[in-house]
Amino acid sequence: MFRIGIAGVLMVIASGDAMAESSTERGFYLVNTIMACGNCHSPRDADGKPIVGREFSGGLSFATPAFIATAPNITPDTETGIGDWSDAEIKRALVEGMRPDHGRLAGVPLAAIMPANFYRALLPEDLDAIVAYLRTVKPLRNEVPAPVYKAPVRRNPYPDAEAGFDKGGFADPVRRGAYLVTIGHCMECHSAWSRGVSDFNDGLGRGGRAFPAREGSPAGTPDSIAANITSHPTAGIGAWSDQEIGRAITAGIARDGRALKPPMAYAYYAGLKQADLADIIAYLRTVPPLQ
Repeated sequence: MFRIGIAGVLMVIASGDAMAESSTERGFYLVNTIMACGNCHSPRDADGKPIVGREFSGGLSFATPAFIATAPNITPDTETGIGDWSDAEIKRALVEGMRPDHGRLAGVPLAAIMPANFYRALLPEDLDAIVAYLRTVKPLRNEVPAPVYKAPVRRNPYPDAEAGFDKGGFADPVRRGAYLVTIGHCMECHSAWSRGVSDFNDGLGRGGRAFPAREGSPAGTPDSIAANITSHPTAGIGAWSDQEIGRAITAGIARDGRALKPPMAYAYYAGLKQADLADIIAYLRTVPPLQ
């Protein structure tokens, strides 16, 4: 009986190992769901849809009072992408917003649209996973225009990212949801906008930031306004059901049936695991109510 028990345990361990998510698979999941990297870094056709086969080869252009920039090529192409960047250099770009000190645009910071202030929260194993996945992406040659900066690059520190996360605390759904919302840089858009940056201290989740129709959108597409996602019962989503919040995140449909507009990345969030979506909702329930 003892021998049979040991054999059974070993079979369970072997089965668990076979089913375990690899680092590359974890990176694929993060990049293509909650982080929605292709929402900026993939080019779009005239209808605003990502061009199949050109993923991550350079994407949207942004023109603001502070900068003009195009989301760069993040495929492993060695001349126009990140193929000759080391793992450490890719990680630095993610969490510090700095390019390597070699190659084209050596030492030039990434534009403030890159949410490095949120990605600072990435756990070491998730950073490793993202790099592992990006190494597997098809290399595509595509040189995007160099950025033009009219002011120093500025990113407001995001409190949860600055404090950091300990995976040991993820037994708490709210804490795990806070991590996912942070690396998803949700509050980059959904916080009040003040002096050209998001106000995370007094306007966390309040919304109100205006976005012009994105490049590639059909003519006449109106601007979009980031919604209030605090727990306020009328101004925010405090009275919404979990199902209604989940539908807004993954299908882009508001409580009243309205279709949400870009840059909301619901096409990417549609791939979220149910457990992750539930934890995100649990965290959003805790965001202090603001009008």
